[in-house]
Amino acid sequence: MSTTKKSWRDRLASYPHLPSVKEIPAAMRSRHGEGTIATPSPQEVEAAMRSIPEGRLATVMGIGEDIALRHQATIGCTVTTAIFAHMVAHAAEETPKTESAAPWWRTLKVGGELNAKYPGGIEAQMSRLEAEGHTVVQRGKRYFVEDFAKKLTGAR
Repeated sequence: MSTTKKSWRDRLASYPHLPSVKEIPAAMRSRHGEGTIATPSPQEVEAAMRSIPEGRLATVMGIGEDIALRHQATIGCTVTTAIFAHMVAHAAEETPKTESAAPWWRTLKVGGELNAKYPGGIEAQMSRLEAEGHTVVQRGKRYFVEDFAKKLTGAR
C-alpha cells in the first residue's frame, strides 16, 4: 500500500461527479427556503479564482452566488466553494514557477476577511494583497482588506 500523499492538483481532479444541482436539503430550508443548490466542481472554483484581475477581489460567497446563477440554482454551496478555494490555493503553490497559477490571495472570506488556512497563513495573503496595493487592517484577532467591497469583481 502506497503512503504517497496526493498532490493538491490530484485532489482537485478527484470530484468527477461535480458540478451538481439538487433540491435544497431539508436541514437548510429554514435558512435558505425552497429551491435548488448548486455544488461547484473544483475546476469552476479555480476558473473563478483565475478570472480575478490584479487590483480586484472576490469572496467565497460571491463565487458561490455566481456559480448558482450559472447553473440556474437558487443558491450556491459556499461550504464546498470554500473547501475548493482552499484546495486551489494549495495547488497553486505546487504549480511550477514556469506555469501560470491561480491568484488565490485575491479570494477572501465573507466581509473581506483574510483566510488563515491559505498557504503561508495570514502573513502570505497579506503580503501579496499589499503588494497589489490593498490595505489590510486588523480588527481584534482577524484581518480584513479595507474597503474591499469597492474592489470586488463580478465574483463578489
